[in-house]
Amino acid sequence: MLAMSQSSRVVAITGASSGVGRATAREFARTGATVGLLARGREGLEACAREVRSLGGRPVLLNSDVAEADEVQAAAERLEREHGPIEVWVNNAMATVFGEVHTITAEEYRRVTEVTYLGVVHGTLSALSAMRPRDRGVIVQVGSALAYRGIPLQSAYCAAKHAIQGFTESLRCELLHESSGVRVTMVQLPALNTPQFEVVRARVSRHPRPVAPIYQPELAARAILAAAEHPARREWWVGGSTALSVIGNAIAPGAGDRYLARSGYESQLAEDTIAPDRPDNLFGPVPGDHGARGRFSEESTRHSGQWLLTRHRRLLGAAGLASALAGAGAGAVSIKRRGR
Repeated sequence: MLAMSQSSRVVAITGASSGVGRATAREFARTGATVGLLARGREGLEACAREVRSLGGRPVLLNSDVAEADEVQAAAERLEREHGPIEVWVNNAMATVFGEVHTITAEEYRRVTEVTYLGVVHGTLSALSAMRPRDRGVIVQVGSALAYRGIPLQSAYCAAKHAIQGFTESLRCELLHESSGVRVTMVQLPALNTPQFEVVRARVSRHPRPVAPIYQPELAARAILAAAEHPARREWWVGGSTALSVIGNAIAPGAGDRYLARSGYESQLAEDTIAPDRPDNLFGPVPGDHGARGRFSEESTRHSGQWLLTRHRRLLGAAGLASALAGAGAGAVSIKRRGR
């Protein structure tokens, strides 16, 4: 377990300028960490840096595109050279195209893969190059329920998240094989109210939206911090909808196909329309500071009963065992009395 109270801790976060990355930067800032902020959008990075500083952290702006391995490596080397060993690396950056498969071009699929999947590979390689020689450190992969369950209109994103899942499982086995002190864990997230729906490239006429239930990105940020604190757990599921998706797909994937064929379109489209030529962030950042939250706050919650249960499952398990033992003891006393 990491000594999370140490103010000298150095953390790197990709996709830090908005959404989950932005909320995660704030969460680590509250612990007093030095936070390396990797992203493309300069305005968002600068705004995030101000927030990190105001919360007690030390921001380091690392303007970079995770699709470019040399840029990620250069950012990692600068962060270590100027601020010390990286203890936590969070791979979070993503980009996607929202639409049916036949409407998305090969070039767009390639770009989504380069950012959302290969960005994780590049970040992981940079983290490993720093952590393996020291035999310590934590890599947190930001995943999704869609790493297990593909849904309509999100084939590019689902494919990338599936790839991250397989990549992480292979890496985990290799680290175990060499008895490495480096830990890797993955956080599978639910639908979140982030700005991605305002800047995503869309091949639909109506505004994209997250599938209810919707959670605020701060819940995801708390989960990522918890994963960094407890990296021995191989995977963290966040939100009841994530657990339902993963378990349901394992038990009855065909039923999931049919259900999503009926409901998966309407549940991802808002009422208002969007201009087909609106700016998007697939190949470059959309100007401005987009913050952590999107436009669906009125429908969103910061809390999850499932997350509380999984976060404290050992304590709850111990309480359940104690209750069961107490019940068994009371039953034994009752039987003994009746025997008399």
